[in-house]
Amino acid sequence: MLEIKTVLDRLEAEIRKVILERQLSNPVMIGIRTGGVWVAEQMHQRLQLAEPLGLLDISFYRDDFSQVGVHPNVKPSALPAQIEGRDVILVDDVFYTGRTIRAALNEIFDYGRPNQVVLAVLIERDGRQIPLCPDCVGERISLSPGQRIKLTGPEPLGIHVQSIDAAA
Repeated sequence: MLEIKTVLDRLEAEIRKVILERQLSNPVMIGIRTGGVWVAEQMHQRLQLAEPLGLLDISFYRDDFSQVGVHPNVKPSALPAQIEGRDVILVDDVFYTGRTIRAALNEIFDYGRPNQVVLAVLIERDGRQIPLCPDCVGERISLSPGQRIKLTGPEPLGIHVQSIDAAA
């Protein structure tokens, strides 16, 4: 099991570094439901950001929507009224294929064109299918085909590597 405090500390340090390097001005942080919101809540509090935390549900933006259909627990997104020209920190729990981030960017751009978007993820794992990559990462890991990352939370927040057979 990965030590969550260490991974969160590393992610926070990377976000702080990118805020300075890219000169983000009054950034808005947006977490992707569900695990990304849990991580974003931690980062939002640690960074003491002035803007309220935005919440994003990408269910209707997924490229496999026609295959998976509507899930009964779809929740509305809650984004700031003004995205146009803003600096955005987009937060997710696990970066895997890149498809979730593609969907999230599509939804964000439907609200307006941000000045820049910084992608922060708790875990980056192997398996990328789309040419996207995170700017800030808490931990990079490689998993065998029969494994996946499971985030539990929100309190306490935990990271577990599971066998897909055990998850069924």
